[in-house]
Amino acid sequence: MNKKELIAAVAQRAGVTKKEAANVVGALVDVVMDTLSKGESVKIVGFGTFEVVQRKARKGVNPRTKAPIKIPATKVPKFRPGKELKDKVK
Repeated sequence: MNKKELIAAVAQRAGVTKKEAANVVGALVDVVMDTLSKGESVKIVGFGTFEVVQRKARKGVNPRTKAPIKIPATKVPKFRPGKELKDKVK
């Protein structure tokens, strides 16, 4: 399911227009991204948790030259599904 299909499904389920659903979905995505960029987490009970985790610096290998390289530490977004979501998928 892509974003356009998600908007259509939300509009149908909520009984609103696609334009209103697009505004809601867009606002949700914006809020999640803004919150994660501040280093905070977003917890949606039953669905899951969006959080930022710190990856340690590590050594890697350039696949072309086989030369060792240093991969710097970085922050990455992570999603952990909630119990209800896990049960629904099973």
